[in-house]
Amino acid sequence: MTESHSLDIEGVLKRLPHRFPFLMIDRVTEVVPGKSIVAIKNVSVNEAHFVGHFPGFPVMPGVLVIEALAQAGGVLAWESATAADQSVRILYLVGIRNARFKHTVRPGDQLVLNARLTARKQALWRFDCRAEIDNKLVAEAEILMATRKEP
Repeated sequence: MTESHSLDIEGVLKRLPHRFPFLMIDRVTEVVPGKSIVAIKNVSVNEAHFVGHFPGFPVMPGVLVIEALAQAGGVLAWESATAADQSVRILYLVGIRNARFKHTVRPGDQLVLNARLTARKQALWRFDCRAEIDNKLVAEAEILMATRKEP
Protein backbone atom coordinates (compact mmCIF):
# COMPACT_ATOMS: atom_id res chain seq x y z
CA MET A 1 0.00 0.00 0.00
CA THR A 2 1.28 3.45 -0.92
CA GLU A 3 1.46 5.96 1.91
CA SER A 4 0.14 9.49 1.52
CA HIS A 5 2.34 12.46 2.34
CA SER A 6 2.41 16.24 1.99
CA LEU A 7 4.81 18.69 0.33
CA ASP A 8 5.80 22.23 1.24
CA ILE A 9 6.71 24.83 -1.38
CA GLU A 10 10.29 23.52 -1.66
CA GLY A 11 8.93 20.05 -2.45
CA VAL A 12 6.59 21.52 -5.07
CA LEU A 13 9.46 23.43 -6.69
CA LYS A 14 11.51 20.22 -6.96
CA ARG A 15 8.64 18.52 -8.82
CA LEU A 16 7.42 21.26 -11.17
CA PRO A 17 9.37 23.32 -13.71
CA HIS A 18 7.06 26.34 -13.23
CA ARG A 19 8.26 29.47 -11.46
CA PHE A 20 6.84 32.90 -10.63
CA PRO A 21 4.58 34.22 -12.01
CA PHE A 22 3.24 30.92 -13.35
CA LEU A 23 3.60 28.59 -10.37
CA MET A 24 0.02 27.92 -9.25
CA ILE A 25 0.56 25.59 -6.28
CA ASP A 26 1.61 26.77 -2.81
CA ARG A 27 1.39 23.46 -0.95
CA VAL A 28 0.36 19.84 -1.32
CA THR A 29 -1.64 18.68 1.68
CA GLU A 30 -1.93 15.07 0.55
CA VAL A 31 -0.60 12.97 -2.29
CA VAL A 32 -1.11 9.25 -2.73
CA PRO A 33 1.23 8.19 -5.57
CA GLY A 34 -0.63 6.50 -8.40
CA LYS A 35 -3.99 7.65 -7.05
CA SER A 36 -4.71 11.24 -6.03
CA ILE A 37 -3.52 14.62 -4.84
CA VAL A 38 -4.91 17.57 -2.86
CA ALA A 39 -3.05 20.86 -3.34
CA ILE A 40 -3.58 24.47 -2.28
CA LYS A 41 -3.44 27.71 -4.29
CA ASN A 42 -3.68 30.83 -2.14
CA VAL A 43 -5.23 33.51 -4.34
CA SER A 44 -3.64 36.93 -3.77
CA VAL A 45 -4.77 40.33 -5.02
CA ASN A 46 -1.13 40.99 -5.97
CA GLU A 47 -1.28 38.54 -8.89
CA ALA A 48 -0.76 40.32 -12.21
CA HIS A 49 -3.91 39.06 -13.95
CA PHE A 50 -6.12 40.88 -11.46
CA VAL A 51 -5.00 44.25 -12.85
CA GLY A 52 -7.06 43.71 -15.98
CA HIS A 53 -9.42 40.88 -15.05
CA PHE A 54 -11.48 42.85 -14.00
CA PRO A 55 -10.78 46.38 -12.69
CA GLY A 56 -12.99 46.95 -9.67
CA PHE A 57 -14.07 43.29 -9.51
CA PRO A 58 -10.99 41.01 -9.64
CA VAL A 59 -11.74 37.45 -10.79
CA MET A 60 -9.18 34.69 -11.39
CA PRO A 61 -9.42 33.65 -15.06
CA GLY A 62 -10.88 30.17 -15.55
CA VAL A 63 -7.93 29.15 -17.70
CA LEU A 64 -5.65 29.77 -14.71
CA VAL A 65 -7.87 27.59 -12.52
CA ILE A 66 -7.44 24.85 -15.14
CA GLU A 67 -3.68 25.48 -15.18
CA ALA A 68 -3.58 25.11 -11.38
CA LEU A 69 -5.42 21.78 -11.68
CA ALA A 70 -3.00 20.65 -14.40
CA GLN A 71 -0.03 21.54 -12.19
CA ALA A 72 -1.54 19.45 -9.39
CA GLY A 73 -1.77 16.60 -11.89
CA GLY A 74 1.86 17.20 -12.80
CA VAL A 75 2.96 16.78 -9.20
CA LEU A 76 0.86 13.61 -8.94
CA ALA A 77 2.48 12.25 -12.12
CA TRP A 78 5.96 13.03 -10.75
CA GLU A 79 5.09 11.25 -7.51
CA SER A 80 3.62 8.28 -9.42
CA ALA A 81 6.41 7.80 -11.95
CA THR A 82 8.99 5.07 -11.66
CA ALA A 83 12.71 5.78 -11.54
CA ALA A 84 12.90 5.00 -15.27
CA ASP A 85 10.36 7.75 -16.10
CA GLN A 86 12.77 10.67 -16.33
CA SER A 87 10.53 12.40 -18.92
CA VAL A 88 7.86 13.17 -16.29
CA ARG A 89 9.76 16.33 -15.28
CA ILE A 90 7.76 18.26 -17.89
CA LEU A 91 4.20 17.34 -18.82
CA TYR A 92 2.41 19.18 -21.59
CA LEU A 93 -1.30 19.95 -21.43
CA VAL A 94 -2.79 18.15 -24.45
CA GLY A 95 -6.49 18.05 -23.70
CA ILE A 96 -9.28 19.41 -21.54
CA ARG A 97 -12.64 17.67 -21.54
CA ASN A 98 -15.91 18.57 -19.87
CA ALA A 99 -14.60 21.73 -18.22
CA ARG A 100 -17.25 23.46 -16.14
CA PHE A 101 -16.99 26.62 -14.05
CA LYS A 102 -19.52 26.99 -11.25
CA HIS A 103 -18.33 30.00 -9.22
CA THR A 104 -15.82 32.83 -9.44
CA VAL A 105 -12.45 32.74 -7.69
CA ARG A 106 -11.54 36.02 -6.00
CA PRO A 107 -8.54 37.41 -4.13
CA GLY A 108 -8.39 36.04 -0.61
CA ASP A 109 -9.83 32.67 -1.61
CA GLN A 110 -7.97 29.45 -0.95
CA LEU A 111 -8.39 27.18 -3.93
CA VAL A 112 -8.29 23.48 -3.05
CA LEU A 113 -7.16 21.46 -6.07
CA ASN A 114 -8.11 17.79 -6.27
CA ALA A 115 -6.82 15.51 -9.02
CA ARG A 116 -7.33 11.77 -9.37
CA LEU A 117 -5.26 9.72 -11.81
CA THR A 118 -7.77 7.79 -13.91
CA ALA A 119 -5.54 6.37 -16.64
CA ARG A 120 -2.00 6.22 -17.89
CA LYS A 121 -0.92 4.77 -21.20
CA GLN A 122 2.75 5.22 -22.06
CA ALA A 123 3.33 8.99 -22.24
CA LEU A 124 -0.35 10.00 -21.77
CA TRP A 125 -1.78 10.78 -18.32
CA ARG A 126 -5.49 11.41 -17.62
CA PHE A 127 -6.83 13.09 -14.48
CA ASP A 128 -10.29 13.87 -13.13
CA CYS A 129 -9.95 17.27 -11.45
CA ARG A 130 -12.00 19.47 -9.16
CA ALA A 131 -11.30 22.90 -7.70
CA GLU A 132 -13.14 23.92 -4.53
CA ILE A 133 -13.35 26.84 -2.15
CA ASP A 134 -14.74 26.11 1.32
CA ASN A 135 -15.94 22.67 0.11
CA LYS A 136 -17.90 24.34 -2.70
CA LEU A 137 -17.19 23.25 -6.29
CA VAL A 138 -15.87 26.11 -8.42
CA ALA A 139 -14.52 24.18 -11.43
CA GLU A 140 -14.08 20.66 -12.74
CA ALA A 141 -12.50 19.07 -15.80
CA GLU A 142 -10.88 15.97 -17.19
CA ILE A 143 -7.29 16.92 -18.00
CA LEU A 144 -4.99 15.06 -20.35
CA MET A 145 -1.23 15.58 -20.26
CA ALA A 146 1.66 13.99 -22.07
CA THR A 147 5.37 13.68 -21.58
CA ARG A 148 7.77 14.42 -24.39
CA LYS A 149 10.78 12.33 -25.24
CA GLU A 150 13.86 14.45 -24.75
CA PRO A 151 16.43 14.37 -27.57
